[in-house]
Amino acid sequence: MLVGTASCLHSGGVNETTGPAATSRPDIAAAVERLAAAFASGVPCAPVRDLIGPDDLAAAYAVQAALTARRVAAGARIVGRKIGLTSEAVQRQLGVDQPDLGVLFDDMAYADGDAIPVGRVLQPRVEAEVAFVLRSDLAEGPLDAPQVRDAVEHAVAALEICGSRIAGWDIAFGDTVADNASSGAYVLGTERRTLDEFEPVDVVMSMSIGGEEVSTGTGAACLGDPVEALVWLARTARDLGEPLRAGQVVLSGALGPMRPVAAGDAVTATLSGLGTVTVRFTEGAAP
Repeated sequence: MLVGTASCLHSGGVNETTGPAATSRPDIAAAVERLAAAFASGVPCAPVRDLIGPDDLAAAYAVQAALTARRVAAGARIVGRKIGLTSEAVQRQLGVDQPDLGVLFDDMAYADGDAIPVGRVLQPRVEAEVAFVLRSDLAEGPLDAPQVRDAVEHAVAALEICGSRIAGWDIAFGDTVADNASSGAYVLGTERRTLDEFEPVDVVMSMSIGGEEVSTGTGAACLGDPVEALVWLARTARDLGEPLRAGQVVLSGALGPMRPVAAGDAVTATLSGLGTVTVRFTEGAAP
């Protein structure tokens, strides 16, 4: 969990605690309750930036940490992390200019070809990306590109189903960070490649909905290289007190614009070197 530590994030100079001292602040506590109610009810809420500000990273990550702690206490298991807002196209869509991170829980994972009830994720939008599975911890050392590459067991094609607990996706940077980086669910492909077999930066992506191409991009769209996105995440996660661990899944960030989906949609992404990954959306709420 992202709790109990002082942090100095590379992305914005956070230097306040994200642990109990921070979550005792009334504004942070109110933001936690607002987002928790939206998660529990399935009814999107108002933005939380009126409570914690639009770009106070310490406050936003404190809200995220408190919500993560609640989910873990309720039985959810952390299986990885996601990097959000790595693509300039997605940053333009949401009006932000830097990446963020969120937590992946075990109940977010789906297999290639699965059907997902559209109500499983609030206000779902889909994006295609490279996912990494780690074979070793990223907790010590310089956490530079050579070390990070060596820690990757394999990469696969992935679809992330982003969701927002905030009505109308009316989010500033602090809103999406507090809301677990707008995470919802994810789907991993089946073709595994080591980083000796392909270069993530060279990936070419095409995503279609119902057979119509709706998003394209390349590995270079993800902070210049998905490996560099993983470097950013490894360092930031360590700063937040919860380093990346062996066996975890990392969604490295969108390679192109995300698109909304509805019941009846079938989404397929093709990533050169990694094959395809597909998901279908059906009527209904989360089981």
